[in-house]
Amino acid sequence: MKRKVPIAIYFVIGQFIAFFLDGSISQALSGTLFKYPNSMVPCLTVLWLILAAFFGNVKKLHLYTWAAVIGFIFDMYYTGLLGVNVFIFPLVVYLCQTVYQILPPNFLSGFLVYFLGITVLVSLGYIANAFVGETDASVAQFLVNTLAPTLALNLVLLAIVYLPIETLYRTHKQ
Repeated sequence: MKRKVPIAIYFVIGQFIAFFLDGSISQALSGTLFKYPNSMVPCLTVLWLILAAFFGNVKKLHLYTWAAVIGFIFDMYYTGLLGVNVFIFPLVVYLCQTVYQILPPNFLSGFLVYFLGITVLVSLGYIANAFVGETDASVAQFLVNTLAPTLALNLVLLAIVYLPIETLYRTHKQ
């Protein structure tokens, strides 16, 4: 008899793959993604969390705890501002899950909710960096040179992985 692998195992493995892909893609494509004055930041770590909120059982996966833990690790590993993503990641996951539950569960709803999530994520990161003096970009520069390209990149990434991840969660229903 074939035993099903619990979705939590796939979630944890996928989370760490997404975490390391964030940095690997940024490094490998840095000449394209971070071409002055624009910057496109891949947010695969948050994409994985948000899709888990869309399709998985948030309580069984301990999603908010994972979001805080991976936010802390993300801060330690990728950013110089320790503690910001510990709060931003769970907030964005909660916001996206709450809004997604209100809408009909389909790709367009996911697309719009993910748009909102990435906007909140990147904007709160900008505000935190501005607060501690790590950025001197104006709000207009941020919107045009960082937020818009980041949204474009991440919405394309969502379009690529949405169906396969939905299928993964559907076939391994908790």
